[in-house]
Amino acid sequence: MSGSNQSVDQFASLTRRSFLQSGGMSLAGLSLLDHLVLQELVAAPASSDQKVETLNRFPRMVQEYFVERVREQEAKTIQRLDALKTKADAEDYVASVQKRIRESFGPEPERTPLNARITKTTDRDTYTIENVIFESRPGFLVTANLYVPKGITKPAPGVVGTCGHSHNGKAETAYQSFSQGLARKGYVVLIYDPIGQGERVQYSGADLKSTVGVGVREHLHGGNQQFLVGENLAMWRAWDGIRALDYLQTRKEVDPNQVGVTGNSGGGTLTTWLCGVEPRWTMAAPSCFVTTFRRNMENELPADTEQCPPKVLALELDHADFLAAQAPKPVRILSKERDFFDVRGAREAYLRLKRLYKLLGHEDNVSLFVGPTYHGYSQENREAMYEWFNQATGISSESQEPKLVIEKDETLWCTPKGSVADIGSKPLHVFTAEQSKALAAERKPKSGAALQSAVAETLRLKNIEGTPDYRILRNRGGKNYPLKNTIAYAVETEPGIQAIVYRVSDEKLYSRPPQDAGKQATLYISHVSADAELREEPLLKTASEDKKRILYTCDVRGVGESMPDTTNANSFFTPYGSDYFYAAHAVMLDDPYVGQKTFDVLRVLDWMAANGHTDIHLIGRGWGALPATFAALFSPHVKQVTLKNALTSFSDIAETEHYEWPLSTLVPNVLTVFDMPDCYAELKSSKGLTQIAPWGAKGADS
Repeated sequence: MSGSNQSVDQFASLTRRSFLQSGGMSLAGLSLLDHLVLQELVAAPASSDQKVETLNRFPRMVQEYFVERVREQEAKTIQRLDALKTKADAEDYVASVQKRIRESFGPEPERTPLNARITKTTDRDTYTIENVIFESRPGFLVTANLYVPKGITKPAPGVVGTCGHSHNGKAETAYQSFSQGLARKGYVVLIYDPIGQGERVQYSGADLKSTVGVGVREHLHGGNQQFLVGENLAMWRAWDGIRALDYLQTRKEVDPNQVGVTGNSGGGTLTTWLCGVEPRWTMAAPSCFVTTFRRNMENELPADTEQCPPKVLALELDHADFLAAQAPKPVRILSKERDFFDVRGAREAYLRLKRLYKLLGHEDNVSLFVGPTYHGYSQENREAMYEWFNQATGISSESQEPKLVIEKDETLWCTPKGSVADIGSKPLHVFTAEQSKALAAERKPKSGAALQSAVAETLRLKNIEGTPDYRILRNRGGKNYPLKNTIAYAVETEPGIQAIVYRVSDEKLYSRPPQDAGKQATLYISHVSADAELREEPLLKTASEDKKRILYTCDVRGVGESMPDTTNANSFFTPYGSDYFYAAHAVMLDDPYVGQKTFDVLRVLDWMAANGHTDIHLIGRGWGALPATFAALFSPHVKQVTLKNALTSFSDIAETEHYEWPLSTLVPNVLTVFDMPDCYAELKSSKGLTQIAPWGAKGADS
């Protein structure tokens, strides 16, 4: 089944039952259109097993657009580096990246008591393992293992270990291995479970297992939601690592002047980010992560929410810059020849750092190691890390890995049943809900110009003067639309982006829209595919019966005719698929995807006005109701608005454990400024808004 067909099944027309359960609407004061809509909703079939191939003539449009955007940002980053000529220039650059990283990640939260406790100690031949629980935030429990060498007579170097995407977190063989290997060489090592892994499942069922999926799925589910309230999972994950360092430095066995950080994959991410936000490290070795954002984008490689920090590309930062924040302290990039994190990007990052370190007079303090195998913290990478840390500390001359004894997961559990949920840890989504409620209490309702200003700033809306150019596409017949004929126009809303507009009528056209068709028109913004919805959506059938208005439909970027066929096959509706991929890059570019789609609608409205339609009834459904709502606030050509399945509020998403709206529909920081009811109230008073069967946090299941 194709991704387009999934959209038809997943978001079928509302049945009578679902419409009534959603509360419907008052029959008093309904227009003729509203009565017809209600009749169509009640009469609509519950479902259809028919599979329809939907039009998608621009499946790589969004990919190539974002490639160009990311390349532009990388060019600016390289230009900054190329301008460095002196040691003073290099020192200024280090200070600059530190400042920009802080702007991306946001301020540190309050350093509250760790309330650390040791729940168990395991004795081994040359070291002990202490099972430790501490609070990185009040009530937010972190589970960790502390490996302490025996016979320490003076403070020893310490290392914080960060885990990759192992379901069992710190107990994964590779992560036990580097922790044991370091301990056997004289290092005190604290390795902790990441959020959503090991003992730190955040969405826990009665059986203490994750209800959404360990690792990536928990990171996406919790992290996407956080953007709404101005938080980001990159900082939450990094803060756990900072507090791990805080705990490590409370131990008398540890030399606070010799502390390193290392990790692999997702742990390589955290090692890299921690270099950017924490100045106390004296050495670092990220494994199987460091490359460039451009390589990841060009290679269509999705990354978790915490791997996509807000504004990071807009601030002209790349992976190497987070390591540059430590310059000239010792940093070794550990890469793999056959890794999906492109080794070409790892080498590019290394060469950028080497030039910076050379200007600082410490060229030998940066290094690149490339292992010959696939992704993973395998022995050759671990031994390259041992060698590097030994050079930095002088504690050992032995870089080969000693014989290891891998413990059972249960031995390393800090909790009785292997879950912080069992001992009352506060889940991530509860923090998000509390923040949403606090913001709502502080927020004042907005209307008029104040609301427009807030929306424009939050969505980062651009303003382009003039009428957009457009292409006239060849007709595709036999589509069984409500009216006999359709012509498609590709309206260029900005370079590289076309919004696909259908003009649906009984009139056969091969040319531009007739210039004498009158002022009145209807523009429908699709939920997923105008082509599919023209066959299935009762609202469009009703709109086609209004002979006073010419019917147009629109697929904004990234849906319908430009639904990406990238990343993994048929991945559009999956949590880690193509739709998420571009939404995450929009976050990093500080250019919200919803704002980009709103811009498409505004440009299409300008195009329609240039063709004589200045009295427009704007209809939006589902995901398309969001850009339709925002565009209606700004366009003078929109005189009437109808929304079907529009989101009730962003607060509803932020304040629930489970939700169904994808990242592409979520607006970063929105709840710090406004919420959808502000927009609906404004459109109700100014443009006669009609709402049909709104959707809550769980979408069609709300």
